[in-house]
Amino acid sequence: MKTRRIGRTELEVTEVSFGAAALGGLYRACPREQAMETLDAAWDSGIRYFDVAPWYGLGLGERHVGDFLRGKPESEWVLSSKVGRLLRPVPTGTVPDYSYVDPLSFDADYDYSYDGIMRSVEFSYARLGLNRIDILYVHDIGGYTHGAAKNAVYLKQFLDTGIKALEALKKTGAIKAFGLGVNEVPVCLDVMRNADIDCILMAGRYTLLDRSAEAELLPLCRKKGTSLVVGGVFNSGILATGAVAGSNFDYMPATEEVLAKVRGMEEVAKKNGVSLAAPALQFALRDPVVSSVLIGTGKASSVARNMELFSPILPETIYPEFDSFTLVAPPLGDDAVRV
Repeated sequence: MKTRRIGRTELEVTEVSFGAAALGGLYRACPREQAMETLDAAWDSGIRYFDVAPWYGLGLGERHVGDFLRGKPESEWVLSSKVGRLLRPVPTGTVPDYSYVDPLSFDADYDYSYDGIMRSVEFSYARLGLNRIDILYVHDIGGYTHGAAKNAVYLKQFLDTGIKALEALKKTGAIKAFGLGVNEVPVCLDVMRNADIDCILMAGRYTLLDRSAEAELLPLCRKKGTSLVVGGVFNSGILATGAVAGSNFDYMPATEEVLAKVRGMEEVAKKNGVSLAAPALQFALRDPVVSSVLIGTGKASSVARNMELFSPILPETIYPEFDSFTLVAPPLGDDAVRV
């Protein structure tokens, strides 16, 4: 599989990467054997960049990914994990419902400080059983998760001290790159105006349907040499399932406006003889600022199905036909919370 460089670093990642949220039991259980089968399918397809986070299954995702990569040649894989949440043990059966099924018995506290980030990295090494993490993303900072008032505190904490931890880790060679792992554009602009970062893992905001990142973030990334890793390309599933009953967009039931736009996109795809999922997967990689498209699943069969949709490469002429159905998501209110 082809690779692309992360920012101005020497690190290269495969154009398609694997996101491990589902391996942590997101929405449905993912037993160890199933997780290993899914990771095997990703590896066999040519994927060599794997992304995980302490948040995924409250440590379970890191356990699975670490166990898998430990048996692979170290020179062949790239791994990213995240900081911003510190896990602490809780009594069995008392883990809050964060939509993870059968997670480990931990809860999470937000901490974007220097000490919090350093502790988070050490804890991740232990859960992974690995001595290397290539990329660290600051996870879910922003009003999207915290609301405006709380995020102002967390953002100051990060810009005052947390960023120094990431810079120190990169300077010593402990990591090769760092950035943000978020679901919103505004916090990326806030951080990039105050600090230099190598990359952003952006979920759901540079997709065939939602172009929120297009107006300001992409030009700023080009100017500053910051790469995008694009996740959430199906916008919580609707670009994979189509506008069917029960379709989700942005973690919630799709509105009639969104359903109508997706129906229009389905007609465009049908006219061109492809499924809507194919241009949804291929859309972001058309831009050189995008280093990788992240696919996430807990099933080996889904890995194989999604990888098939990357080939053949669709003609460039198909994409303008979708433009009239695109959506720029409105700003979220102060009370909006996504996990």
